[in-house]
Amino acid sequence: MKHLNIYHKIVALLSLTFLSLQSNAQQDPQFTQYMYNMSVINPAYATADEGILNLGGLYRTQWVGMEGAPKTGTFFAHTPINEKIEMGISFTNDNIGDVVNENNIYADFAYVLPVGFESKISFGLKAGVTLFDTNFSDFELQSGNPSTDMAFDENISKAFPNLGVGAFFFGDNYYLGLSAPNLFATKHLENENGIKATGVENVHYFFTGGYVFDLNRDLKLKPAFMARGVKGAPLAIDVTANVLIHEKLEAGIGYRLGDAVSGLVSFRVTPELRIGYAYDYSTSNLGEFNSGSHEIMVLFDVDLFGFKGGYDRSPRFF
Repeated sequence: MKHLNIYHKIVALLSLTFLSLQSNAQQDPQFTQYMYNMSVINPAYATADEGILNLGGLYRTQWVGMEGAPKTGTFFAHTPINEKIEMGISFTNDNIGDVVNENNIYADFAYVLPVGFESKISFGLKAGVTLFDTNFSDFELQSGNPSTDMAFDENISKAFPNLGVGAFFFGDNYYLGLSAPNLFATKHLENENGIKATGVENVHYFFTGGYVFDLNRDLKLKPAFMARGVKGAPLAIDVTANVLIHEKLEAGIGYRLGDAVSGLVSFRVTPELRIGYAYDYSTSNLGEFNSGSHEIMVLFDVDLFGFKGGYDRSPRFF
């Protein structure tokens, strides 16, 4: 009976998920440490630091304590090929209750142009595939009776092509980005026997920005923001403010409008390695049913040719 109750809770969460898909709500995974996960949402993200391979990984477990709550993992790698071209790959796995599993696999291309003496602008293209799978095999919506909900009658395994675009304007201590990482609307569930069970993933638009203020030699203030929009849903806005101390320890706070407050911390273990953690406390009505969300981040920069011999500034401010 306990096993059955767990599946009841997961079904309820999935039903809310698919309902949100029907009403064109926010569908892409969300991240608190978005400023360090930029290449996943913007193919034009570039460092223009030749000879350096940027690697990164992030794992998020959301709404801890809720059965079937989402768990998301990402990995990315990108490097400049020359002064004007930067390329990379990214992978995202989004899992809901071990029932819905979505994998996004992309290749990124960015073309970088100088703008004035200190600034650059890049234009990016993201192309790849989304693999969408469901496992409803163990679902029993009513004790002793098979499911009569057509949306959960059969497992789903589909692949969708994907294409995204972006622009990224940046300098040594600031950036602005605009992107749509998935331009194709896709149907995850179809109408069946007159029962409407359609989940359409719509185009999401991201507007991001950040700046580094040098307060003194050993202290930097790093505000950043991300606005995310999709047709039929309210604008989602994240605002963060971090301080960087002695180029090693970074800590800050964040606020997701109407959803959560966050605490962030990261440590530069070596000039090449940074490890970070973020915690979200839910301020919405979901806060009564979970104990928050956790996010772990690892960034690693590889000097491919041994030319740098160290860094003059903290790598990857954003």
